[in-house]
Amino acid sequence: MDFLYLKSLHIIFVITWFAGLFYIVRLFIYHAEAEKKPSPEKEILQNQYKIMSKRLWYIITWPSAILASFFAFWMLFKNPAFLQMKWMMIKLSFVLLLYVYHGTCHKIFKELQNDIVKYSSMKLRIWNEVATIILFSIVFLVVLKNAINWIWGVVGIVLFSFLLMFGIKLYKKIRTKNNN
Repeated sequence: MDFLYLKSLHIIFVITWFAGLFYIVRLFIYHAEAEKKPSPEKEILQNQYKIMSKRLWYIITWPSAILASFFAFWMLFKNPAFLQMKWMMIKLSFVLLLYVYHGTCHKIFKELQNDIVKYSSMKLRIWNEVATIILFSIVFLVVLKNAINWIWGVVGIVLFSFLLMFGIKLYKKIRTKNNN
C-alpha cells in the first residue's frame, strides 16, 4: 500500500480516537452529575449514559486506537528511518502517554458501568483536558518536527496547560454563579 494512503488512514483513525476520548469523558461528567439527581431521574440518566458510553467505547474509541496504531506501525515498518529521528521518539513517548490516558479512561468506564462513581464532575473536566494537552503536543511535534526549540516547546505546553486549568476554574465560577 502506498505510504500516503497509510498516512491518511492513520490520521483518520487518530482523529476518531481523540473524538472518542473527548466524548467519553463528557459522558463520564454527565454520569457523575446525574449522581446528584433524585430518583428515578438519576437511574434513568445513568442507565442511558452507560449505554451511550459502551457503544462509544467499544464501537468507536477502542477500534480507532487499534487502527491508528496499526497504520502507524505499518508506516514505521515501511520507513524504519523514522525511528532514528528524535522527534519521532518523542512523539512515540506522547503516544505511550496517550495509551496510559486511554487505559485510565477504560478504568473509569468500567467503574461507571458498575455504578461506582469515584470522581466529581470537576475532576473529570480537568481530566478531559489531559487529552487536549497530549493532542496539542503531538500535532505541534509532528508538524514542526525539528523546527522548534524543545525548551520553548515545553514552556508553551506548560503555559497552555495553565490556561486550560484557568479556563476550567473560570467556567466553574460562572456556572456556580448562574445556578444561584
